[in-house]
Amino acid sequence: MTIETTEILTESALALVGNLHEELDGRRRELLDARQERQRELDEGGTLDFKHAPEDFTVAPIPPALQDRRVEITGPTSRKMVINALNSGARGFMADFEDSNSPYWSNMLGGQVNLADAVRGDMQHEEKGKHYRLEPDHAVLLVRPRGLHLPENHLQVNGDTIAGAFVDFGLFVHRNAHELLERGAGPYFYIPKLESHHEAALWRDAFLIAEEALGLDRGTIKATVLIETVPAAFEMDAILYELRDHAAGLNAGRWDYIFSMIKRFRSRPDFVLPDRSAVTMTVPFMHAYSELLVKTCHARGAHAMGGMSAVIPSRTDDEANRKAFEAVKADKEREAGAGFDGTWVAHPDSVAVATEAFDAVLGDQPNQVGRQRDDVQVGRDELLSVAQTPGEVTEDGLRLNVNVGIQYISSWLRGNGAAAIYGLMEDAATAEISRAQIWQWIHHGEVLDDGRSVTPEMVRELATEELEKIRAEIGDDEWFETEGRPDLSRSLFERVALSDDFVEFLTLPAYDELLKLESG
Repeated sequence: MTIETTEILTESALALVGNLHEELDGRRRELLDARQERQRELDEGGTLDFKHAPEDFTVAPIPPALQDRRVEITGPTSRKMVINALNSGARGFMADFEDSNSPYWSNMLGGQVNLADAVRGDMQHEEKGKHYRLEPDHAVLLVRPRGLHLPENHLQVNGDTIAGAFVDFGLFVHRNAHELLERGAGPYFYIPKLESHHEAALWRDAFLIAEEALGLDRGTIKATVLIETVPAAFEMDAILYELRDHAAGLNAGRWDYIFSMIKRFRSRPDFVLPDRSAVTMTVPFMHAYSELLVKTCHARGAHAMGGMSAVIPSRTDDEANRKAFEAVKADKEREAGAGFDGTWVAHPDSVAVATEAFDAVLGDQPNQVGRQRDDVQVGRDELLSVAQTPGEVTEDGLRLNVNVGIQYISSWLRGNGAAAIYGLMEDAATAEISRAQIWQWIHHGEVLDDGRSVTPEMVRELATEELEKIRAEIGDDEWFETEGRPDLSRSLFERVALSDDFVEFLTLPAYDELLKLESG
């Protein structure tokens, strides 16, 4: 029987969420202010420094259910996605309340219902005459709540809006922790967007509050932290230390990391990046970051999880499908060879290819945590070697940023946070890169490879042309004029791409618009 929303929003569940808010929200706000203070220092010419931890610590033992994570699939918490992902053959499924989820209240609460059903193993779905059922032997469930910066306007305490992070985490752990433990798993999470070990300590305290409230042993809750901001890359070791009782590993969140590099060093002309397609994991600053992540994790007994393969294989075009699988295979062979213990894919068809790449390195071993990367020597210069990134800024790259940015916002406003666009699964992170690159190119007077300067006027002209291209591709004028909300999507994109000051997250002004749509 399907869980009802009233079984999610119980008095005791809301009490836990309220307790998280009352105990931690003041610190959360102070930590968000500290991000802005750090930004001011960087804008004035400052830099980042490493934060190290005591030399002799290791994280608490990793539970059996998380020992083998060689391939995990990620996606939003819609019912069909949850079933297909858990049945995909991947070792784990990261159910996402964050970058691939549009935060309509119906999506967030419906996602909690879907995950509660999945935890209990009784989950079915009918769509377009097709029946979906959760298989008994399925992937381990991990949950990514929203970042600390995102609000949830539908729940308040004494008139104060509660952080989406506390809502997502609190409701899920309250409803499902004991059930998961009875089934041989546990309450496992991915924690996004951290920028310091102090923020990791905030999450540690959230875990402790929940464990005490639910009668769980300390360390029952396990978390893998996404290292997807540049400040966090300098504090990986300290982040693991703060979460040492709860840490399962770190993840190389590559797309948000690129966005963070642009955002945090936005005042520096030597940090201007070329077309996003040129910023691969093999360019110097990305390679250094991934190598350091593996070394740091394995030194502390934690798992190193690789980044997302956003390629969407084609089921109708054999040649496109072959190229897609080749791209996935090369990416995963690189990660497995570098010492990663697992990786991410966005589509069920990619699971087998990624698994084969990791099987070739891991064999019968569940992971390669014992492989110490003492050969890796990465310092500040290597992490910040953005100027060594090869590539140019091109009209094609600019057009793609405009097109993808507007299309993604349109999808997000329609309730879909994971949008398939031109053969890639786009989420909020790639939309952030798209608008951040345009902002960066304009503010530093970047010139295209044909000699023209990138200007707001050029971006607006291209936006008009790209919208006409999208209209032709969709072939549905009624959809384009109404449901797709092209004018609002374009306005939001230009607001964050062409603003005088850099907007911290596009999802913040976009959430305000979403709330208007939700109430109207």
